[in-house]
Order: sequence, then C-alpha cells, then structure tokens
Amino acid sequence: MNTIEIHVELPDGSRHTLEAPEGYRVMEVIRDYGLPIKAECGGACACATCHVRLPQVWAGRVVPARDDEMDKLDEIPGADDSSRLSCQLLTDSSIDGLVVRLEADSIVVAMNDTHPQFQAAS
Repeated sequence: MNTIEIHVELPDGSRHTLEAPEGYRVMEVIRDYGLPIKAECGGACACATCHVRLPQVWAGRVVPARDDEMDKLDEIPGADDSSRLSCQLLTDSSIDGLVVRLEADSIVVAMNDTHPQFQAAS
C-alpha cells in the first residue's frame, strides 16, 4: 500500500507529520492519529467541523471543492479561499507533503484541558 505524508499545524503552533495510506480522507487521518479534530459528522460534509486552511501553494494542487462543500464553508465565519473541509480531501500521491492548518473552530475542547489555547469559554 502506498503512503503519503500530511503535515498538520494546530492553533497552538505545533506541527505533526502524519503518514497516510492513499484513498483516505484527510480528516480520517487526522482523527486516527489522535489529533483534536471535531469532525462531528464523520465525513459526510454535513457539519463543517473539520475546517482546515491550506497554504496558497496547495490551493491549485488539491481537487476543487464541490458545491456541497462550498455551501458548508459559507456557514463558517471568516472562511476564505484557503478554507477546506478535510473530510473532502482524499489522500493520493498528488498531495504527498500536503500542509493543512486545523482551525480553532474545528478543535475538540476538553473541559479539563489545562492548555490555554484549548480552554473552554466560561
């Protein structure tokens, strides 16, 4: 099975390099590595809780967003041309080395998390 690398940046500035088999959703890879992605609908393009941003260099290298993804992105305040839903990005050799930044609106917030970046609002 062929694998690729995906680089995931979290809002706290940490960066994680993930090895991914081809044919998976980027959201699934992020979740399976245990990073704090909400991904509430599990990849059905129904919730927009797997929002990521892509550096400009990657914008033209990934498959363009379909209408249903664009509709969900329109619901996210501050989403722009660099915004994508990671559940709609499939891993294949054309995106080996992909860099995504997981947005704060897509981070799971644990009530007992002591890290200030992930504190729940009171």
